[in-house]
Amino acid sequence: MSPAKTLNFDSICGKYQLEEPRFLKEAARIAEEMKKRSPEELESLMKISPKLGEMNYKRFKEWSVNKRMGKPALLAFQGDVYRAMKAEDFTEEQLEFTNNHLRILSGLYGVIKPMDDIQPYRLEMGTPLSFRGSKNLYDYWSGKLTKYFKEELSKEANGALINLASIEYSKAIDLQEIKKKYPVINISFKEYKNGKHQTIGIYSKRARGYMSKFIMENAIDNPEDIKEFSLEGYGFNSHMSSEEEYVFVANR
Repeated sequence: MSPAKTLNFDSICGKYQLEEPRFLKEAARIAEEMKKRSPEELESLMKISPKLGEMNYKRFKEWSVNKRMGKPALLAFQGDVYRAMKAEDFTEEQLEFTNNHLRILSGLYGVIKPMDDIQPYRLEMGTPLSFRGSKNLYDYWSGKLTKYFKEELSKEANGALINLASIEYSKAIDLQEIKKKYPVINISFKEYKNGKHQTIGIYSKRARGYMSKFIMENAIDNPEDIKEFSLEGYGFNSHMSSEEEYVFVANR
């Protein structure tokens, strides 16, 4: 999945067993680079408002490998996908399954597990940041993330990568390399509008959250079972789908 721009660290959740992000040292190198930038430079680099430029300047200045926020990343993210998922309602067993099977891609952290203790940040994967010999964040993360996902998939009996991330984020993984050994299934959500089926951003984001909720609450580990997804009026369309892409169409 993709991360969310909106974060909420107001309430600390002490009941969870939090983990350290896998690529924390690699994230620290990026944070150190971002600390060098002024609010105005961040505004220009990240194409954000002056207010957000100032906010993220402070965030990076305060970022530290030793800092802990005490809240799982899964509950800190507050975007459309995560609001639709409603992970705060998951049982302890469902959260354990989620932590073992869901991964969130990140421009700063590379990849985040749901129970990872992350710090407030904003850094899109597509940000044109060149540093330490890397042309951009894709160049910095691609090899690391591709290797990571191959290792994670090797632990599963039905190893398959279900791609619910946006194009911006899924580009950070060499999916063609993954496909040499494991199935990669892209998920698409379509709405019928103006005489044709098309992907509409806001609906697609929410649908990704509903899909994640369906997979996690039902502890699905066989890709075929995903075809039973029917939340919020969506249904699997066999005619529009293929082995590498499952298409779900809204019945509105």
